[in-house]
Amino acid sequence: MAIATFYLLTDDRQQQLACWLASECYRKGQQLYLHCEDEAQAHQVDELLWQFDPERFVPHNLVGEGPRGGAPVEIGYGNQSSSKKRLVLINLAAKVPNFAVNFGQIFDFVPVATEAKTVARERYRAYRQLGIELATHDLAKQPLSF
Repeated sequence: MAIATFYLLTDDRQQQLACWLASECYRKGQQLYLHCEDEAQAHQVDELLWQFDPERFVPHNLVGEGPRGGAPVEIGYGNQSSSKKRLVLINLAAKVPNFAVNFGQIFDFVPVATEAKTVARERYRAYRQLGIELATHDLAKQPLSF
């Protein structure tokens, strides 16, 4: 059964946390798809991963670029989905992608801004309606070093 973990953010570093999570998954040998809101955000995340700590380099590419089957971390947006089956989905988009049920582990985020929290609650309900198990990680109580 799939599980979606929502990270309750304490600041506006959602993309940085997504990159850190991608790095952690890669270090564990997991391949993942990083789903962005739009093309601009996909390019921002791509650039963040290139600027990531050299000791924690994450092989990645945008959907349709790179090696056949994609790098261990693939970045896309809109209706794009991964070029192959992957275990982990990191969702940076405002809505739950229609292919979310194809992943075993989903990471999502609850931003600090009130309006964005409302949108995150809608995603939470959508995952629950899809039969996906839900969990939360409160970064105020359990901080991560990213």
